[in-house]
Amino acid sequence: MAINRWDPFRDVLSLQNRMNSLFQDYTRGQGESDTLATAAFVPPVDVYEDEHKVVLKLEVPGMKQEDFDIRVENNTLTVRGERKFEKEEKEENFHRIERRYGTFYRAFTVPNTISTENVDASYDAGVLKIELQKRAEAKPKQIKVSVGSAKPIEAPKAETKPAA
Repeated sequence: MAINRWDPFRDVLSLQNRMNSLFQDYTRGQGESDTLATAAFVPPVDVYEDEHKVVLKLEVPGMKQEDFDIRVENNTLTVRGERKFEKEEKEENFHRIERRYGTFYRAFTVPNTISTENVDASYDAGVLKIELQKRAEAKPKQIKVSVGSAKPIEAPKAETKPAA
């Protein structure tokens, strides 16, 4: 008799995947005019910042450089793309298709501290990396404290009243 490890979250994750699939199928059929409704998948993104830039990393494996459309307009960064299904294999030969294909759209509000002229994008190992440089005035400045050149502060002298 084999011992199976019980995972209490396995059923919850299975239910979540089924619900996500149900909602995506429902929104896909609602009309072709709305970009968000026709998105076949939404790639996950990590956003972090340091003192010089804000970086976004989108997980979009299996795509080519020309499949991306990245724009910055009116303090909004938009990333659009399309992951195409390989037509060389017949669909009836597949036992299972779990990867999502089609178009995606992500929009991010860019803070005023970002210079929209200095945006770099690179794609490596299935990760699209977008770097937004901060403006010079938004970068932290270190203020040097000088030691020993300041005059000591004198304490106010207490007034003495003559004894009456």
